[in-house]
Amino acid sequence: MNQPTKFIHDNFLLENKYAQELYHDYARDMPIIDYHNHLNTQEIAENRVFNNISEIWIHGDHYKWRAMRSLGVAEKYITGSASDLEKFEKWAFTVPYTMRNPLYHWTHMELYRYFGISELLTPKSAKSIYAEASEKLQTPAFSCQNLLSGMNVDALCTTDDPIDSLEHHQKLAKSDFKTKVSMSFRPDKAIFIGLDSYNPYIQKLAQASGITIDSYDSLCDALRNRITYFHDNGCRVCDHGLEHLYAEDFTESEVKSIFKKKQEGQALTQNEVFKFQSAVLLYLSELYHEFGWVQQFHLGALRNNNSRMLAQLGPDTGWDSIGDFKQAQSLSKFLNTLDSKDKLTKTIIYNLNPADNEMMAAMIGNFNDGSIKGKVQFGSGWWFLDQKQGMIDQMNALSNIGLISCFVGMLTDSRSFLSFPRHEYFRRILCNLFGKDIENGELPNDMEWIGKLTQDICYNNAKEYFDF
Repeated sequence: MNQPTKFIHDNFLLENKYAQELYHDYARDMPIIDYHNHLNTQEIAENRVFNNISEIWIHGDHYKWRAMRSLGVAEKYITGSASDLEKFEKWAFTVPYTMRNPLYHWTHMELYRYFGISELLTPKSAKSIYAEASEKLQTPAFSCQNLLSGMNVDALCTTDDPIDSLEHHQKLAKSDFKTKVSMSFRPDKAIFIGLDSYNPYIQKLAQASGITIDSYDSLCDALRNRITYFHDNGCRVCDHGLEHLYAEDFTESEVKSIFKKKQEGQALTQNEVFKFQSAVLLYLSELYHEFGWVQQFHLGALRNNNSRMLAQLGPDTGWDSIGDFKQAQSLSKFLNTLDSKDKLTKTIIYNLNPADNEMMAAMIGNFNDGSIKGKVQFGSGWWFLDQKQGMIDQMNALSNIGLISCFVGMLTDSRSFLSFPRHEYFRRILCNLFGKDIENGELPNDMEWIGKLTQDICYNNAKEYFDF
């Protein structure tokens, strides 16, 4: 195997012979199931070919944007009017300053894995790398579908709003593209009743479902309608991005009254908001159980912190952070409410605050009832924690308190078609954890068995869990 540079090489992050054997002989060639990302389904269906590397690599990448801003790069070169070459040059200027941030690793892994470029990205190399990568991207071999196939992606799940038509998923289902492209149902906009945008969104939901939404009951009917539609189109996964789980006590009459007040334009109290959100979330989760879906909860993000920049650029432009919400009691109450009715479906909990790792690793054990292997999962390091130490901390917490052997592994959570080497990054870190334990005598030198566990975590567990 060719070694690209002394920096990124065959045994990158693999600190001993056991880690190297586990990675090269067991983990490296396993297919990828990327069960949560934000890829554009239309671009996959139309098999988009990008004009240059900035289009596919910098546009929409919050991680890069935040790093550039920290270095003092003007917004013109991030989301503004500068040319794609100028934006790339500013990213190349930034990269040498990202050392010890995962962006430094990801940047060079992606340049090599996709384009065979082993030169480090610096201001000096920027123009030549931009030209070489962009020239390759303009060929059919680097279309969206070929990029996914080249990374051995077996299946992936995009993130889709209940009002989406799913027309691009339908087109892909009829195509000969071998990677299974499914969807995940993301109904947060139908839950967050406290937002000013709530009533206009409900009107869109009514149009998509063909149901007049003039009451809480008709809202529930519309959500069931869209879940049925998604299910009929192959959806088996949902996702929620929440500060914390909602588990307030409520009555049916209270929830109906709260919805009516919102529709009439009346202000809601925070307690009313939480009661309503608790009711809708429980209703949805019972439906997920009925339809046999996997439910995912991404917990702990404090979003839209910078109101000035939010007003200028809108949401999802890099102004979110780690929150310090209280999680344990509401998480326990929510899961227990569902479990007490025997309506708790397969569940993945993602944590954004590292202080909560051990709590969440312990919590999942309360609801793994022996009915399904790994029924309730502590999800992989997410967002600010999908870096080396974040992954290690998550896997150590899971290993110490639960069973890492049941873990469904890594996902990209990315908007970029060049992000799939993150699975390689995860696999190298995983193999190194096992390899160091073998070297230290903390695990037996049973490569066949530990290799099997490694392959399960990389691919087999997810394949079984999501039933793709």
